Amino acid sequence: MESLPNPIILQNFTTESGALYNSLPLSFALFGLSLHTAPIVLVNHALTGNAQVTGENGWWNDLIGEGKTIDTNKYSVLAFNVPGNGNDSFSIENYKDFTARDIARIFLKGIEILKIEQLYAIIGGSVGGGIAWEMLALEPNITKHLIPIATDWKSTDWMIANCFLQEQILNNSSKPIEDARIHAMLCYRSPESFKEKFQRTINQDLLIFNIESWLAHHGDKLQKRYQLASYKLMNQLLKTIDITRNGEDFQTLMSKTKADIHIIGIDSDLFFTPKENRETFQELKKFKDNVFYSEINSVHGHDAFLIEYKQLDNLLAAIF
Repeated sequence: MESLPNPIILQNFTTESGALYNSLPLSFALFGLSLHTAPIVLVNHALTGNAQVTGENGWWNDLIGEGKTIDTNKYSVLAFNVPGNGNDSFSIENYKDFTARDIARIFLKGIEILKIEQLYAIIGGSVGGGIAWEMLALEPNITKHLIPIATDWKSTDWMIANCFLQEQILNNSSKPIEDARIHAMLCYRSPESFKEKFQRTINQDLLIFNIESWLAHHGDKLQKRYQLASYKLMNQLLKTIDITRNGEDFQTLMSKTKADIHIIGIDSDLFFTPKENRETFQELKKFKDNVFYSEINSVHGHDAFLIEYKQLDNLLAAIF
């Protein structure tokens, strides 16, 4: 990993809603080969993630690293922190100022400042993949490959509904992070996943169901490492993914790009459902040849993109 002047400071950034930020820090991490010596892969993190995609505390170590699918001996791997994600001292209080597109614009600005002409690939799961879609819609030639995983180019009504409930919990609960996380885990996993894992067993120490102690543990764990302002912001981004927001329709926007689009769905995803992914694929197929759809087969639901790394490996091997 090389060190670069971190963070980039964006001056006078105006969000789509008209909010002006005089100075917006964009911190990032770089892994593998030095910038401009190898093809560059941009990794967009998900809701509670960050730029630390590999190495110590790397959340995608199974996929990215020396000798891994995205091999740091072959590629430069770049990851930005979403400003306000809690990984630096900067925090965003007015979370409604931002949409997923604003973050895409910020990332594109960062790429420009780093003097990157074109990326080899943009890969992201969940909200990170949504931001990747937004980046391609804004800059059709920014990347050779777009790899959105467990995500889509828009937030559906179902997604917006879940984010609305998250927001209600975050704004009204006496234990907002814990309670929101408990609800979120129900979206990130699946009924089959819980059945396989817990079998209605009881935690003998606490005399509650094991599923209950597991959910409470996840809430507690997140509360210790995550900030409320960050959660509100990232939830807002998840709710506002929509590349057609400025009036151009999906076909018009996506006809402009030559990039290979590799959509990866998860057959048990209750959050970004595979049905939506397949519809997006069919829509793209009508006017674009180099688009591909594959599916992770798992009981684990939305979180499978962090769990089923062997399948993900196989699906991505040909690209990398």
